[in-house]
Amino acid sequence: MSAGHRLAASVLALALGLSAACIGHAQPGPGDLRAAYQDQVDRRLELPPEESLRYGRLALDALAAAGADPGMPQYVALVDRSPKVQAIFIYWLAPAASPELIGASPVSTGRGGEFDHFETPLGVFEHTTSNPDFRAEGTFNQNGIRGYGLAGMRVFDFGWQQAERLWGPGGVSTMRLQMHATDPDRLEPRLGTVQSKGCVRIPATLNRLLDRFGVLDADYLDARAEGAPMWVLPASQTPVDHGGRYLVVVDTQRAKRPDWALAPGDRKKAAVPAP
Repeated sequence: MSAGHRLAASVLALALGLSAACIGHAQPGPGDLRAAYQDQVDRRLELPPEESLRYGRLALDALAAAGADPGMPQYVALVDRSPKVQAIFIYWLAPAASPELIGASPVSTGRGGEFDHFETPLGVFEHTTSNPDFRAEGTFNQNGIRGYGLAGMRVFDFGWQQAERLWGPGGVSTMRLQMHATDPDRLEPRLGTVQSKGCVRIPATLNRLLDRFGVLDADYLDARAEGAPMWVLPASQTPVDHGGRYLVVVDTQRAKRPDWALAPGDRKKAAVPAP
């Protein structure tokens, strides 16, 4: 075999080896993430197909209206702040395909009546390194509450946003929009009802899932690939293929709470047999 043929054979063998390695370490896809959601997220909502399609279309419409219509496959987090819903939906969006629901869970958004409480703003919010995430310290505040949840929980930061004040005479001012876990003992059981100061509170197990699989970390992963130190990303992270970067907040203004989104108190009532 000539030197040229040996070189060509070596290059081919290297290419085949790299291909096999990539196949053996394939990034999780939508089916994998859906299975992980069912297995790892302990607070889930089961939507009927027509509701799944409805919210998927809301996500697409909101992205298009904001000029953020994704031109490539990616994940997106959609929140319905309606007091009768209070839920988050994780979708896989692919061009020319119907939105695929990965999973849904109860949340808490802004509640009025107290100082420094805002209505969670509507719109499309990009998750970027311009507003760096951080991790909860797990400390208690003066009211004995761990506002960001247990130590190590990821706090997803979407920056300063204009929002309606829900105290005093009202009006609009700025608030820091974040999505995070909450006190596991006193506040997580209230998910599904309006409770927050304007941020989006999510279950701790969903927080871990989004963090572990880099579901909304497209910008962070791009920055790391370019050599920037991304300390907030977990060392054990297994990013999904085509991670996303958008949080979408809508308000369906539903007059009645759907059965699949029963609030904690309503769930207890529904579980008691009628006399």
